[in-house]
Amino acid sequence: MPQLWPETRHRLRLVPGFRWPRVSGPWRAIHGLVAFLAAAGLASGAGAGTGGRPNTVVILADDLGWRDLRCYGSPWHDTPHLDRLAREGTRFTQAYAAAPICSASRAALLTGRSPARLGFEFVIKSPTAKRPSGHPLMGPPYPLNLPLKEVTIGEVLAPVGYATGYFGKWHLSDHYQGYLGWSPTHGPLQQGYTEGHQDFGLHPYRYREEPTLKTKPLPTGEYGSDTLTERAIAFLRAHRTGPFHLQLAHYFVHDPVHTRATWLVEKYRQRLPAEAAPSRVEYAAMVETLDHLVGRLLRALDELGLAEHTLVVFTSDNGGNPNYAANGPLRGSKWNLYEGGLRVPWIVRWPGRIPAGVVSDAMFIGTDLLPTLASAAGARLPPEVALDGRDILPLWRGEKAAAPDRDRPLVWHFPYYHPETGYAQARPTIGIDDFAVSQTRPQAAIRVGEWKLLHFFEDDRDELYHLAADLSEQRDLAGSEPARTRALRRQLDAYLRESGARLPTR
Repeated sequence: MPQLWPETRHRLRLVPGFRWPRVSGPWRAIHGLVAFLAAAGLASGAGAGTGGRPNTVVILADDLGWRDLRCYGSPWHDTPHLDRLAREGTRFTQAYAAAPICSASRAALLTGRSPARLGFEFVIKSPTAKRPSGHPLMGPPYPLNLPLKEVTIGEVLAPVGYATGYFGKWHLSDHYQGYLGWSPTHGPLQQGYTEGHQDFGLHPYRYREEPTLKTKPLPTGEYGSDTLTERAIAFLRAHRTGPFHLQLAHYFVHDPVHTRATWLVEKYRQRLPAEAAPSRVEYAAMVETLDHLVGRLLRALDELGLAEHTLVVFTSDNGGNPNYAANGPLRGSKWNLYEGGLRVPWIVRWPGRIPAGVVSDAMFIGTDLLPTLASAAGARLPPEVALDGRDILPLWRGEKAAAPDRDRPLVWHFPYYHPETGYAQARPTIGIDDFAVSQTRPQAAIRVGEWKLLHFFEDDRDELYHLAADLSEQRDLAGSEPARTRALRRQLDAYLRESGARLPTR
């Protein structure tokens, strides 16, 4: 075998299909030189996107609803850059977040393990936060930190030579020096990411640091400088020789709903229905701003010559906020287990590997991201970790979009009441585009094929919906389909037991 540095030999072993040649005699030196040059090229990233090992970029939106993008049917929002991404890749219509709420969904996305298995089912709270009382049931203690023993995407990809960067919202640790602060002991830099930065960028959260910004409108046509996106682009530039994994977790379009681009607000004031609340107008402007920021990153990939060798994933952490997002025809929203809280936009682009211009109804869930990226990178999954996610790269590539996956059970678990304050004043029923926060009771859900069951712990009640005929979940068939209801309930209960799910108590 040619004598190479150990790390170079290790990296060559990771290239799918690579085999050391059997050579002898005078050709041995030539083969050694060729192997050395190949290794040097790989180490420098000259072939980062070749041999099946792409760069990977995950762009995560916050609270973006399933129908908020033009390519997903929004009649109001202009999203040309994400529409372009969909044209150049595959857009999925039955992709699901692993939870209807931020922290739980993000934990599952990064680890490939469900919130039920993680014991991480709610949003991060401070250690002194008290669970609401006065309800028939009490939810489990709030999660505080994603345990360091949990293996993240960064920890899977870094050992096989990927530079790993995380920029933006983490929300998986106890708040440090204020809301959303990265913990110095439980942040991205402690869980496999070698570079990263917490930065609110253009989002209104930044007003806490610079209050005067809120009253400074931007000139027509300008969005403002987003330092979060610029830091992510700097990471791309620094690691352009690859391979790299970048996660850019935007704060858009989470509230507070406000933008300094008053010209955008005026545009949507003219476009939205006259009865639309001012906050919905501002929200529309925020959606277009998010699209602009995604466009900046996509343009950087083009300019750096990286687009052809980069697998890009765009999605949202959960369904849209009911105060602003029009989730119809889906029922429900963020904070509950109807489709509006769980079904999210999901677009994947990998030129030459993932079909372009395809709309797929293949069904999968956020926990599938880690094993799928590991597969694309040729990385091994930790054998000692029980994963809920599956490698769905063949499905993304259009190789098997059918039978086995359609009967795969997908499970969600939300053992809490919401809202935490003002519960009695919230709307008692969960509807479609009611633009109001509704009462959510502790619940779990399972989908198998076209059938979905919701279980409510408070009164031990089940609801059953046939999504193929009733996407809006309006016709509860539990009474007319008792055998199917019992079968799905048994599957749900079995999963909750097997995963060690924490249940609400009386």
